[in-house]
Amino acid sequence: MPEPVVPAPQVFRLAIVPGVTPGKWVGTWRERLPDVALELVHVTALDGGDILRSGAADAGLVRLPVDRAELSIIPLYTEVPVVVVPADHEITAFADVAVADLADEIVLHPLDDLLGWDRLPGKPAAERPATTGDAVELVAAGIGVLVVPQSLARLHHRRDVTYRPLTDGPGSQVALAWVEERTTDLVEELVGIVRGRTARSSRGRVPRPPEPEVAQGTAGAKGGAKGAAGSKAGGVKSGDRRKPTPRVPGDERARSPRGASGGRAKPAARRGKPGPRGSR
Repeated sequence: MPEPVVPAPQVFRLAIVPGVTPGKWVGTWRERLPDVALELVHVTALDGGDILRSGAADAGLVRLPVDRAELSIIPLYTEVPVVVVPADHEITAFADVAVADLADEIVLHPLDDLLGWDRLPGKPAAERPATTGDAVELVAAGIGVLVVPQSLARLHHRRDVTYRPLTDGPGSQVALAWVEERTTDLVEELVGIVRGRTARSSRGRVPRPPEPEVAQGTAGAKGGAKGAAGSKAGGVKSGDRRKPTPRVPGDERARSPRGASGGRAKPAARRGKPGPRGSR
């Protein structure tokens, strides 16, 4: 007897760029969809859109700007930019800095930088580092300073560097993206999770619990209450009482009660005034 074919478990692939921490959303996914494995696909900041279009991931947490061709985009949040400097740099004496404070600094600009600068601050380096990680190593060596989203500064943290918030620098926007033509129920589930929808209000494949049925007799009780209210208001519904028999002039039989045998009932004897004692 052939063994039954066991279907392969469902897998949903979520691409994430460096610095994004989807832990909270991953936990919610596993609670709501325990039968669908969530696989994290780590990609570079520049490759998020291409990974989605190639089909290597079903959705992605990407860093904007990204090539929006064929993609649906939902912006989620914006990160604060920070300045990464050597641990003994004079900038560490301040709680935060402005772009103007970097005028005399060599500001490194890695190739994977997605901050939307109108004009790069400070002095340019001789060449651009390939990645943010390479740029942090140059900062530690005292070659220059670096402006990155705060999550990337934390990701590449090391003891010989630190960072300070940049008050007037461009923010970095993180978004959920997927190929529009491949919008599935599982994609809708993820959209609901990152937007904070509850399981009851989710638009994806998880069914909503059925509405509670009205117990029999409840409607009757409500109807009875309405009837009672109507009686108090003086209204009588049709069928609640029998209509009185119409009175025909001259026909006393219409008003005469009948006995149990069907004949006319005898009228009750009238009681006269009691006579004097001893008259019986």
